[in-house]
Amino acid sequence: MAPNGHGGRGGGGRKANGRGGGGGGRGGGGRKPGNESTASDSAAPSEPAVLLRSNPSHIRNKMKRAQVMQRFRKEKKDVKKATQAKRKREAEELGENAPAKLEPRTIDNTREPEVTMVATEGDDEIAGDEQDDEFAQIFANVETPKLMITTRPFPSGELFHFIRDLLSLVPNAFYYKRGTFDIKEIVQFATNKEFTHLIVLSEKSKVCNGMLVSRLPEGPTAFFKVTNVKLNDDIKDHARRTDHQPELILNNFSTRLGHRVGRFLGSLFRHEPEFKGRQVVTFHNQRDFIFVRHHRYVFENEKKARLQEIGPRFTLKLRWLQQGTFDTKFGEYEWIHKQHQLDTSRRKFHL
Repeated sequence: MAPNGHGGRGGGGRKANGRGGGGGGRGGGGRKPGNESTASDSAAPSEPAVLLRSNPSHIRNKMKRAQVMQRFRKEKKDVKKATQAKRKREAEELGENAPAKLEPRTIDNTREPEVTMVATEGDDEIAGDEQDDEFAQIFANVETPKLMITTRPFPSGELFHFIRDLLSLVPNAFYYKRGTFDIKEIVQFATNKEFTHLIVLSEKSKVCNGMLVSRLPEGPTAFFKVTNVKLNDDIKDHARRTDHQPELILNNFSTRLGHRVGRFLGSLFRHEPEFKGRQVVTFHNQRDFIFVRHHRYVFENEKKARLQEIGPRFTLKLRWLQQGTFDTKFGEYEWIHKQHQLDTSRRKFHL
Protein backbone atom coordinates (compact mmCIF):
# COMPACT_ATOMS: atom_id res chain seq x y z
CA MET A 1 0.00 0.00 0.00
CA ALA A 2 1.42 3.34 -1.07
CA PRO A 3 2.15 5.82 1.69
CA ASN A 4 0.21 9.06 1.87
CA GLY A 5 1.42 11.92 -0.34
CA HIS A 6 3.47 9.75 -2.77
CA GLY A 7 1.44 9.70 -6.02
CA GLY A 8 -1.59 7.72 -5.03
CA ARG A 9 -4.86 8.44 -6.89
CA GLY A 10 -6.37 10.18 -3.89
CA GLY A 11 -3.22 11.85 -2.69
CA GLY A 12 -1.79 15.32 -3.05
CA GLY A 13 1.19 14.39 -5.21
CA ARG A 14 0.43 16.94 -8.05
CA LYS A 15 2.94 19.74 -7.98
CA ALA A 16 2.09 23.33 -7.11
CA ASN A 17 2.82 24.63 -10.61
CA GLY A 18 0.01 22.58 -12.15
CA ARG A 19 -3.13 23.72 -13.90
CA GLY A 20 -4.70 25.20 -10.80
CA GLY A 21 -1.53 26.90 -9.58
CA GLY A 22 -0.34 30.44 -9.93
CA GLY A 23 2.77 29.75 -11.99
CA GLY A 24 1.52 30.57 -15.49
CA GLY A 25 -1.25 28.00 -15.88
CA ARG A 26 -4.39 28.64 -17.93
CA GLY A 27 -6.38 29.88 -14.96
CA GLY A 28 -3.51 31.45 -13.07
CA GLY A 29 -2.21 34.93 -12.69
CA GLY A 30 0.82 34.55 -14.97
CA ARG A 31 -0.20 37.45 -17.28
CA LYS A 32 1.72 40.58 -16.42
CA PRO A 33 -0.22 43.69 -15.39
CA GLY A 34 1.33 45.77 -18.14
CA ASN A 35 0.03 43.53 -20.97
CA GLU A 36 -3.68 43.72 -20.20
CA SER A 37 -4.53 46.07 -23.12
CA THR A 38 -4.87 44.38 -26.52
CA ALA A 39 -4.84 45.66 -30.10
CA SER A 40 -8.63 45.75 -30.16
CA ASP A 41 -8.63 47.93 -27.04
CA SER A 42 -6.08 50.39 -28.38
CA ALA A 43 -8.28 51.53 -31.29
CA ALA A 44 -12.02 51.98 -30.97
CA PRO A 45 -13.83 49.80 -33.56
CA SER A 46 -15.52 51.91 -36.23
CA GLU A 47 -17.58 49.04 -37.62
CA PRO A 48 -19.13 45.99 -35.94
CA ALA A 49 -17.45 42.70 -36.78
CA VAL A 50 -19.32 39.72 -38.15
CA LEU A 51 -18.75 36.83 -35.77
CA LEU A 52 -19.85 33.93 -37.96
CA ARG A 53 -16.76 32.43 -39.61
CA SER A 54 -18.07 29.17 -41.05
CA ASN A 55 -21.24 27.48 -42.13
CA PRO A 56 -23.33 26.68 -39.02
CA SER A 57 -24.82 23.57 -40.61
CA HIS A 58 -22.50 21.41 -38.48
CA ILE A 59 -24.44 22.51 -35.36
CA ARG A 60 -26.81 19.64 -34.75
CA ASN A 61 -29.10 21.44 -32.34
CA LYS A 62 -31.78 23.14 -34.44
CA MET A 63 -32.54 25.92 -31.94
CA LYS A 64 -28.87 26.73 -31.42
CA ARG A 65 -28.26 26.75 -35.17
CA ALA A 66 -31.18 29.16 -35.67
CA GLN A 67 -29.85 31.45 -32.92
CA VAL A 68 -26.40 31.55 -34.55
CA MET A 69 -27.86 32.40 -37.95
CA GLN A 70 -30.13 35.05 -36.46
CA ARG A 71 -27.17 36.68 -34.70
CA PHE A 72 -25.14 36.51 -37.91
CA ARG A 73 -27.88 38.19 -39.97
CA LYS A 74 -28.25 40.96 -37.38
CA GLU A 75 -24.51 41.60 -37.27
CA LYS A 76 -24.29 41.57 -41.06
CA LYS A 77 -27.10 44.13 -41.20
CA ASP A 78 -25.33 46.28 -38.61
CA VAL A 79 -22.11 46.17 -40.65
CA LYS A 80 -23.99 47.26 -43.76
CA LYS A 81 -25.65 50.16 -41.92
CA ALA A 82 -22.35 51.26 -40.39
CA THR A 83 -20.64 51.17 -43.79
CA GLN A 84 -23.41 53.22 -45.39
CA ALA A 85 -23.33 55.75 -42.56
CA LYS A 86 -19.55 56.03 -42.87
CA ARG A 87 -19.75 56.66 -46.63
CA LYS A 88 -22.47 59.24 -46.11
CA ARG A 89 -20.39 61.00 -43.45
CA GLU A 90 -17.35 61.07 -45.70
CA ALA A 91 -19.38 62.40 -48.62
CA GLU A 92 -20.75 65.24 -46.46
CA GLU A 93 -17.27 66.11 -45.20
CA LEU A 94 -15.66 66.07 -48.65
CA GLY A 95 -18.53 67.89 -50.36
CA GLU A 96 -17.79 68.36 -54.05
CA ASN A 97 -14.59 66.33 -53.76
CA ALA A 98 -16.49 63.24 -52.63
CA PRO A 99 -15.93 60.12 -54.78
CA ALA A 100 -18.63 59.17 -57.25
CA LYS A 101 -21.39 56.92 -56.00
CA LEU A 102 -20.74 53.27 -56.73
CA GLU A 103 -23.22 51.62 -59.08
CA PRO A 104 -23.56 47.87 -59.59
CA ARG A 105 -22.60 46.47 -62.97
CA THR A 106 -25.68 45.19 -64.77
CA ILE A 107 -26.45 43.96 -68.26
CA ASP A 108 -28.30 47.23 -68.90
CA ASN A 109 -25.52 49.67 -68.00
CA THR A 110 -22.85 47.54 -69.70
CA ARG A 111 -24.81 47.34 -72.93
CA GLU A 112 -22.74 47.11 -76.10
CA PRO A 113 -22.98 50.35 -78.11
CA GLU A 114 -25.32 50.18 -81.11
CA VAL A 115 -24.51 52.00 -84.34
CA THR A 116 -28.10 53.18 -84.72
CA MET A 117 -28.46 54.71 -81.23
CA VAL A 118 -30.39 57.98 -81.43
CA ALA A 119 -30.52 61.02 -79.18
CA THR A 120 -33.73 61.71 -77.32
CA GLU A 121 -33.80 65.36 -78.39
CA GLY A 122 -32.11 67.66 -80.85
CA ASP A 123 -31.67 65.24 -83.76
CA ASP A 124 -32.89 67.01 -86.90
CA GLU A 125 -32.79 63.85 -88.98
CA ILE A 126 -35.05 61.98 -86.55
CA ALA A 127 -37.42 64.95 -86.33
CA GLY A 128 -37.65 65.05 -90.12
CA ASP A 129 -38.41 61.34 -90.31
CA GLU A 130 -41.15 61.68 -87.69
CA GLN A 131 -42.92 64.33 -89.74
CA ASP A 132 -43.09 62.06 -92.80
CA ASP A 133 -43.60 58.56 -91.40
CA GLU A 134 -46.80 56.48 -91.34
CA PHE A 135 -47.73 57.61 -87.81
CA ALA A 136 -47.29 61.38 -88.17
CA GLN A 137 -51.01 62.07 -88.70
CA ILE A 138 -51.92 60.25 -85.48
CA PHE A 139 -49.22 61.90 -83.36
CA ALA A 140 -50.35 65.29 -84.72
CA ASN A 141 -53.97 64.43 -83.73
CA VAL A 142 -55.09 64.87 -87.33
CA GLU A 143 -56.22 61.23 -87.52
CA THR A 144 -57.98 59.37 -84.71
CA PRO A 145 -56.88 55.76 -84.11
CA LYS A 146 -59.56 53.15 -84.69
CA LEU A 147 -58.61 49.53 -84.02
CA MET A 148 -60.05 46.26 -85.26
CA ILE A 149 -59.21 43.23 -83.12
CA THR A 150 -59.70 39.67 -84.34
CA THR A 151 -58.24 36.22 -83.66
CA ARG A 152 -56.95 33.13 -85.34
CA PRO A 153 -59.59 30.82 -86.87
CA PHE A 154 -61.59 28.90 -84.25
CA PRO A 155 -60.21 30.50 -81.07
CA SER A 156 -60.72 29.02 -77.62
CA GLY A 157 -63.02 30.61 -75.09
CA GLU A 158 -60.09 31.56 -72.85
CA LEU A 159 -58.72 33.95 -75.47
CA PHE A 160 -61.83 36.14 -75.19
CA HIS A 161 -60.93 37.04 -71.60
CA PHE A 162 -57.73 38.63 -72.89
CA ILE A 163 -59.66 40.33 -75.72
CA ARG A 164 -62.05 41.84 -73.17
CA ASP A 165 -59.16 43.32 -71.19
CA LEU A 166 -57.43 44.49 -74.38
CA LEU A 167 -60.57 46.37 -75.38
CA SER A 168 -60.50 48.12 -72.01
CA LEU A 169 -56.81 48.99 -72.44
CA VAL A 170 -57.03 50.59 -75.89
CA PRO A 171 -59.77 53.18 -76.47
CA ASN A 172 -61.77 53.05 -79.71
CA ALA A 173 -61.06 49.35 -80.30
CA PHE A 174 -63.64 46.89 -81.65
CA TYR A 175 -63.73 43.09 -81.86
CA TYR A 176 -64.76 41.29 -85.05
CA LYS A 177 -65.19 37.53 -85.38
CA ARG A 178 -62.54 35.99 -87.67
CA GLY A 179 -64.52 33.19 -89.24
CA THR A 180 -62.64 31.56 -92.13
CA PHE A 181 -61.42 34.76 -93.81
CA ASP A 182 -57.77 35.20 -94.77
CA ILE A 183 -55.78 38.05 -93.26
CA LYS A 184 -55.56 39.79 -96.65
CA GLU A 185 -59.35 39.77 -96.90
CA ILE A 186 -59.61 41.12 -93.35
CA VAL A 187 -57.12 43.89 -94.19
CA GLN A 188 -59.26 44.95 -97.14
CA PHE A 189 -62.45 44.83 -95.05
CA ALA A 190 -60.87 46.88 -92.23
CA THR A 191 -59.55 49.44 -94.70
CA ASN A 192 -63.02 49.86 -96.22
CA LYS A 193 -64.43 50.40 -92.70
CA GLU A 194 -61.80 53.15 -92.12
CA PHE A 195 -59.91 51.33 -89.37
CA THR A 196 -56.39 52.63 -88.78
CA HIS A 197 -54.98 49.43 -87.23
CA LEU A 198 -55.62 45.70 -87.37
CA ILE A 199 -54.65 43.41 -84.47
CA VAL A 200 -54.73 39.63 -84.95
CA LEU A 201 -54.21 37.47 -81.84
CA SER A 202 -52.88 33.91 -81.87
CA GLU A 203 -52.79 31.42 -79.02
CA LYS A 204 -51.27 28.19 -77.82
CA SER A 205 -52.73 25.97 -75.09
CA LYS A 206 -55.55 28.52 -74.61
CA VAL A 207 -53.08 31.33 -73.80
CA CYS A 208 -52.33 34.26 -76.12
CA ASN A 209 -48.81 33.86 -77.50
CA GLY A 210 -48.69 36.15 -80.55
CA MET A 211 -49.92 39.55 -81.74
CA LEU A 212 -49.89 40.78 -85.33
CA VAL A 213 -50.29 44.57 -85.60
CA SER A 214 -50.75 46.27 -88.97
CA ARG A 215 -51.07 49.96 -89.76
CA LEU A 216 -53.76 50.49 -92.37
CA PRO A 217 -53.90 51.02 -95.25
CA GLU A 218 -50.18 51.08 -96.19
CA GLY A 219 -48.37 49.44 -93.31
CA PRO A 220 -46.01 48.72 -91.68
CA THR A 221 -46.83 45.37 -90.04
CA ALA A 222 -45.17 43.92 -86.95
CA PHE A 223 -45.42 40.58 -85.22
CA PHE A 224 -44.80 40.32 -81.47
CA LYS A 225 -44.44 37.28 -79.28
CA VAL A 226 -46.74 37.65 -76.24
CA THR A 227 -45.76 36.26 -72.83
CA ASN A 228 -46.58 36.68 -69.13
CA VAL A 229 -50.23 37.54 -69.68
CA LYS A 230 -52.06 38.53 -66.52
CA LEU A 231 -55.72 39.48 -66.80
CA ASN A 232 -57.43 42.24 -64.88
CA ASP A 233 -59.25 39.84 -62.58
CA ASP A 234 -55.98 38.11 -61.66
CA ILE A 235 -54.39 41.35 -60.41
CA LYS A 236 -54.94 41.88 -56.71
CA ASP A 237 -56.85 45.06 -55.80
CA HIS A 238 -56.97 46.20 -59.42
CA ALA A 239 -58.78 49.40 -60.34
CA ARG A 240 -61.59 49.89 -62.86
CA ARG A 241 -60.97 51.73 -66.08
CA THR A 242 -62.94 54.89 -66.87
CA ASP A 243 -63.72 56.37 -70.27
CA HIS A 244 -61.01 59.02 -69.99
CA GLN A 245 -58.25 59.07 -72.60
CA PRO A 246 -55.07 57.73 -70.90
CA GLU A 247 -51.64 59.28 -70.85
CA LEU A 248 -48.98 57.39 -72.80
CA ILE A 249 -45.39 56.63 -71.75
CA LEU A 250 -42.90 55.21 -74.26
CA ASN A 251 -39.75 54.44 -72.32
CA ASN A 252 -36.22 53.37 -73.32
CA PHE A 253 -36.62 52.94 -77.08
CA SER A 254 -33.11 54.13 -77.93
CA THR A 255 -32.18 52.80 -81.42
CA ARG A 256 -33.61 53.66 -84.82
CA LEU A 257 -35.52 50.38 -84.83
CA GLY A 258 -36.67 50.92 -81.24
CA HIS A 259 -37.75 54.46 -82.05
CA ARG A 260 -39.87 53.19 -84.93
CA VAL A 261 -41.41 50.38 -82.88
CA GLY A 262 -42.18 52.83 -80.06
CA ARG A 263 -43.98 55.17 -82.44
CA PHE A 264 -45.84 52.18 -83.90
CA LEU A 265 -47.15 51.21 -80.46
CA GLY A 266 -47.82 54.85 -79.61
CA SER A 267 -49.99 55.20 -82.72
CA LEU A 268 -52.57 52.90 -81.12
CA PHE A 269 -53.63 55.77 -78.83
CA ARG A 270 -54.92 59.27 -79.34
CA HIS A 271 -52.45 61.86 -78.08
CA GLU A 272 -54.89 64.08 -76.22
CA PRO A 273 -54.76 62.70 -72.65
CA GLU A 274 -57.50 63.57 -70.21
CA PHE A 275 -55.57 64.14 -67.01
CA LYS A 276 -58.73 64.11 -64.93
CA GLY A 277 -58.91 60.34 -65.36
CA ARG A 278 -55.35 59.87 -63.95
CA GLN A 279 -54.79 56.82 -66.18
CA VAL A 280 -51.42 55.89 -67.69
CA VAL A 281 -50.48 53.26 -70.28
CA THR A 282 -46.78 52.40 -70.30
CA PHE A 283 -44.66 50.63 -72.90
CA HIS A 284 -41.32 50.07 -71.17
CA ASN A 285 -38.51 48.52 -73.19
CA GLN A 286 -35.85 46.65 -71.24
CA ARG A 287 -33.42 44.23 -72.91
CA ASP A 288 -35.68 44.11 -75.99
CA PHE A 289 -38.68 43.01 -73.93
CA ILE A 290 -41.55 45.52 -74.03
CA PHE A 291 -43.51 45.51 -70.78
CA VAL A 292 -47.09 46.76 -71.11
CA ARG A 293 -48.74 48.18 -67.99
CA HIS A 294 -51.92 50.14 -67.26
CA HIS A 295 -52.11 52.17 -64.02
CA ARG A 296 -54.02 54.90 -62.28
CA TYR A 297 -52.13 57.26 -60.01
CA VAL A 298 -53.84 58.08 -56.72
CA PHE A 299 -53.02 61.18 -54.66
CA GLU A 300 -52.75 60.31 -50.97
CA ASN A 301 -52.19 63.97 -50.07
CA GLU A 302 -50.63 67.09 -51.55
CA LYS A 303 -47.12 65.60 -51.54
CA LYS A 304 -47.62 61.85 -51.83
CA ALA A 305 -49.04 59.68 -54.61
CA ARG A 306 -49.20 55.97 -55.39
CA LEU A 307 -50.02 53.73 -58.35
CA GLN A 308 -52.97 51.38 -58.60
CA GLU A 309 -52.80 48.88 -61.45
CA ILE A 310 -55.79 48.53 -63.76
CA GLY A 311 -54.54 45.80 -66.10
CA PRO A 312 -54.02 43.82 -68.14
CA ARG A 313 -50.28 43.27 -68.04
CA PHE A 314 -48.26 41.39 -70.64
CA THR A 315 -44.86 41.38 -72.36
CA LEU A 316 -44.10 41.83 -76.06
CA LYS A 317 -41.02 40.64 -77.97
CA LEU A 318 -40.58 41.85 -81.55
CA ARG A 319 -40.09 39.02 -84.05
CA TRP A 320 -40.27 40.89 -87.35
CA LEU A 321 -41.21 44.22 -88.89
CA GLN A 322 -42.46 44.34 -92.47
CA GLN A 323 -43.14 47.15 -94.89
CA GLY A 324 -46.72 47.40 -96.12
CA THR A 325 -49.59 45.26 -94.89
CA PHE A 326 -49.35 41.54 -94.22
CA ASP A 327 -47.68 39.76 -97.17
CA THR A 328 -45.74 36.55 -96.58
CA LYS A 329 -44.71 36.04 -100.24
CA PHE A 330 -43.61 39.41 -101.59
CA GLY A 331 -43.42 41.58 -98.46
CA GLU A 332 -40.13 43.33 -97.72
CA TYR A 333 -38.92 42.96 -94.15
CA GLU A 334 -37.41 45.98 -92.41
CA TRP A 335 -36.11 43.75 -89.61
CA ILE A 336 -36.41 40.10 -88.68
CA HIS A 337 -35.11 38.38 -85.58
CA LYS A 338 -32.50 35.76 -86.46
CA GLN A 339 -31.28 34.27 -83.23
CA HIS A 340 -27.93 32.83 -84.34
CA GLN A 341 -26.96 35.99 -86.24
CA LEU A 342 -28.23 38.71 -83.92
CA ASP A 343 -28.06 37.21 -80.42
CA THR A 344 -24.27 36.96 -80.35
CA SER A 345 -23.92 38.55 -76.91
CA ARG A 346 -26.06 38.88 -73.80
CA ARG A 347 -25.25 42.60 -73.71
CA LYS A 348 -26.34 43.37 -77.27
CA PHE A 349 -29.87 44.75 -77.75
CA HIS A 350 -31.70 46.00 -80.81
CA LEU A 351 -34.48 48.27 -79.46
